Amino acid sequence: MLSNNPHIGHKVAGCLLLLSLFLINFSAGSSGKGSQSQDDMHVIHNNQLDLREIVFVIQSQSNSFHVRQAERLRADLLKQAHSLTETPPVVLLLHSLSDNEGDWSILPLLPYLSHSFGKNSSWIVFLEEETNVKMTKLVQVLTKFDTNKEWFLGKPLHDEESTIIHHYAFAENPSIFKYPDFAAAWAVSAPLVVRLADKVRNEPLKSDFTIDLKHEVALYIWDNGNGPHLTAVPELCTEPQDSPQTHHCATTLSTDPPSCGEPVNKEDIFVAVKTCRKFHSERVPVIKKTWEKDAFSLEYYSDHADPSIPTIDLGVPNTERGHCGKTFAILQRFLSSSVPNTKWLLVVDDDTLISLSRLQVLLSCYNPSEPVCLGERYGYGLSQGGYSYITGGGGMVFSREAVVRLLNSGCKCYSNDAPDDMVLGMCFNALGLPVTHSPLFHQARPEDYARDFLAHQVPISFHKHWNIDPIAVFNQWLKNDLRAEASDGLNKSAKTEL
Repeated sequence: MLSNNPHIGHKVAGCLLLLSLFLINFSAGSSGKGSQSQDDMHVIHNNQLDLREIVFVIQSQSNSFHVRQAERLRADLLKQAHSLTETPPVVLLLHSLSDNEGDWSILPLLPYLSHSFGKNSSWIVFLEEETNVKMTKLVQVLTKFDTNKEWFLGKPLHDEESTIIHHYAFAENPSIFKYPDFAAAWAVSAPLVVRLADKVRNEPLKSDFTIDLKHEVALYIWDNGNGPHLTAVPELCTEPQDSPQTHHCATTLSTDPPSCGEPVNKEDIFVAVKTCRKFHSERVPVIKKTWEKDAFSLEYYSDHADPSIPTIDLGVPNTERGHCGKTFAILQRFLSSSVPNTKWLLVVDDDTLISLSRLQVLLSCYNPSEPVCLGERYGYGLSQGGYSYITGGGGMVFSREAVVRLLNSGCKCYSNDAPDDMVLGMCFNALGLPVTHSPLFHQARPEDYARDFLAHQVPISFHKHWNIDPIAVFNQWLKNDLRAEASDGLNKSAKTEL
């Protein structure tokens, strides 16, 4: 188990050492404006909950950009804590806790959290990298709950209709089941962590696939009605941090999406569209009417060369599912002299709707000289040492370095109709190269996601034309340029449109 791994012990010791170093380096003061007030310090000292009873787990990733984001959040938490008390909480970076790549799915991590903190802590609080925390208010919130009982706290989301990404759960009344918006932070009490850890140790996880983690974690905790429901906490918010409506909030979100400088040039992105003859007249025209014009270099790959589009026949026969042979042929062509030498490769389906201008902004945060595989992350068999992969429909983004390493490894499809995204995930996993998750890519349609979840996003992609007008969906969700509206317009317009 995790708890018996000496490698983990060294990593946790390193985390605790970093806590001490942060406390030495930070002078007294709170996050944001000015110093912490005396009232805030009285709140901490008068409450029965000690900061040492809280363990913060930042749901970090090992890509260098995300490590910087997580370390910035950890520094802010420790700075706030130091201004309030000399006894700081533990702050852990999830990606560094063990060598188990599947830790991001949380459930395999529970035995370690139970062993390390189950007896001397009251709460495990999970944070995303973009979550801002007001430490004093969060302590006030947690103090309201009896820590001897099982609690599952968060900002509730619910489905308006049954959806494929949740395996059509609660089909008769989808809105009855609540699951947490991870961006607002979510928390579990120590007694619940201890019990769940025992369950993870003794019972194999039922599902092989991890598709929407927040929903699946909530289902596991609920346990067909035998476990606690999600308790709604109004103070866990996803409002922008500078909003006048956040005076009661213990958590908020950064006002703008991540921006790391100038957007990458469109000339640096090569776009590969997978299609086939039967969709030339149905799906390709949608791309041409929506986002094709924003691409500098784009090719359509099909089983039939149609000069009117034009499409390129890679010599791989079309398959009803999988398309692994076609995708690997695209990767090989990307490194050849047949296409421009670009830093990034975007592979999409012919029913993917995407904002290339927003992708340009997002890619400014990533180093193309690193092996980057970016998109919406799914998992297969993570509790049994499986692997993560970028699901293809939302778009798969690869740095040139990632493609070079992949093809040099000799990793190949086991058949032309093998699932390309899963085979790529297996290959990257074998190479020890992590895939990087962005919640802005979407494998499904807007209506397949909770309204409140999309309300604080500036999405990059959606997928599928089923029972929708894809051009209308593009115009509503993806047409406008990110830079023009990132300050607050998109957050407001998304809520209005919903």
